[in-house]
Parts: sequence; C-alpha cells; structure tokens
Amino acid sequence: MPLDLASEPTFGQLTRQMNKMMEQVQKGFFCLPAETWTPNVNVYENDAAYVVCVDLAGVDKERIDLTLIDNELRLRGVRAVPTHPDNTEETPGARWRVHLMEIDHGAFCRTVELPHNVQQSLIRANYRNGLLWIEIPKA
Repeated sequence: MPLDLASEPTFGQLTRQMNKMMEQVQKGFFCLPAETWTPNVNVYENDAAYVVCVDLAGVDKERIDLTLIDNELRLRGVRAVPTHPDNTEETPGARWRVHLMEIDHGAFCRTVELPHNVQQSLIRANYRNGLLWIEIPKA
C-alpha cells in the first residue's frame, strides 16, 4: 500500500515516539525496544477480582498473546496500519496522501503487575468492541 506523507516535519514521527517512550518510562511500564507502541490500560478491583481493560481497537483477536508468569500479566501483539476501506489491492492506482498519522501500529507490548493473591487458573479474557477485558479472580 503506497503512502505519501504530507507536511510531516523533520523528525516529527521520531519526536512523537520518543515522547511516548518517555511517558511509558515515567509511568513504570516499558517493554522491549522491538515493540513500537503500548496500549492504554484500566485496572479495576472489587471484593472478588481484579479486572484489566486494554484498549486494542483495530487489533485482530488472533494476534493477541496473553501470558501470566508469577504476578506479571504480559500482552503482546500486532496492529496493522489502518487503511481506508477503498484503498485495497482491488483498486490499483488508488493512492492516499497521509496528512496526519497518530494511530499507533506495529508490534505492541504491555505489562501489568498483579498482586500475589490471584487464582491464575481461573483467569478469563473477553475481547469485544476493541477492548480486551481480563478478569483475574482473587484467591
């Protein structure tokens, strides 16, 4: 898919990526340099469980990898570059000029540290409307 960048300031994308990386470091979550973005997360708790909600809009469910090792929940996956529905291989010659590209794409990683009082064998995940909901029952 050919993409033209219009009026992207010199090092504009690099500056945005560096700013995001600094935010991640300050918040205490940072994965490996191979990942290009980090999804946003909400963590909830009630008397029975912890619930982690991950914003994964546009990510194919089959491309999400969820692992739990000790008390560390790690999410990895890939989000493709968003493309206009009319910009397909069936319409050769259709080119779109990109004026602004803020939606992160590529490999992602997010780690959430959990308390030790969880029942790992009963964790459930549900993906709907671009949000991954992970319910982690307390022990």
